[in-house]
Amino acid sequence: MNKFEENLLAEIADIHGTPEGAYNIRVNGKAGGRASSANIEIVSKEDKPGIDIIIKPGTKNESVHIPVIISESGLKDLVYNDFYIGEDADVVIVAGCGIHNCGDQDSAHDGIHTFHVGRNAKVKYIEKHVGDSDASGGNIMNPQTICYLEEGAYLEMNTSQIRGINSTIRVTEGTLADNSTFIVQEKIMTTGEQFAKTDFNVKLNGRNSSTNVVSRSVARDNSRQEFISNIEGNNECSGHSECDAIIMDRAIVTAQPSLTAASVDASLIHEAAIGKIAGEQLVKLMTLGMTEEEAEEQIVNGFLK
Repeated sequence: MNKFEENLLAEIADIHGTPEGAYNIRVNGKAGGRASSANIEIVSKEDKPGIDIIIKPGTKNESVHIPVIISESGLKDLVYNDFYIGEDADVVIVAGCGIHNCGDQDSAHDGIHTFHVGRNAKVKYIEKHVGDSDASGGNIMNPQTICYLEEGAYLEMNTSQIRGINSTIRVTEGTLADNSTFIVQEKIMTTGEQFAKTDFNVKLNGRNSSTNVVSRSVARDNSRQEFISNIEGNNECSGHSECDAIIMDRAIVTAQPSLTAASVDASLIHEAAIGKIAGEQLVKLMTLGMTEEEAEEQIVNGFLK
């Protein structure tokens, strides 16, 4: 890989050199390196682009990295990755995509990830999207994540996209069985003419299942953002959805939270807040010697931390 690719890999997946444990690195639509471990097997799909990640039952304190790097202008990359997490496993999965576009054509990555989380398994999933461009070509990412949680399973998703993505449509779906938990923490920043749409759909089918979906975003310049969420409570369950957005300059932000209760024992809450940076916050930081621009950056960085 060249230095741009290496820098992106470090930024999106904290990889410097060869990662420890199981990993699969995809570079410009091709395999850039792979290794399985004793408990985590990575296998290429035979019918379409992508991989199967198979984690043995009882696997503890292990991680798997599956980053994607694109540095070719005009490349349209599509992958289907399926995760099979065995019963009682406890693992960390690090994904993410970095695009460095040096031409005048759009480059795109669509990653379709499906999680099958076994009984009482625990998964932390980290996904970071970053883009750079030396020319007029755009960076496009459309991740789709579909999650099936068996009884007692726990899945926590931490996703971020705060730089360099011109257009994104992010779809996340969860179907939960008894006593399972689905946590999503999303962070997005758009600038210039960028567009970002997030669409969450969670079905709380199991008794005592729960979800907490939180999106924090900053929209600057002429960018646009859309937040859509729907939580269905089909049993005794609890669900919470929250969209908290800072709007700046001439940006546009839309929030459409939705709740559907199909059980008298479903407890569902949604919150949506869109607003500008509070004047008193700016004044407080400016009294400490910051300029208005520096104060704004400090507040935005803290909000998305």
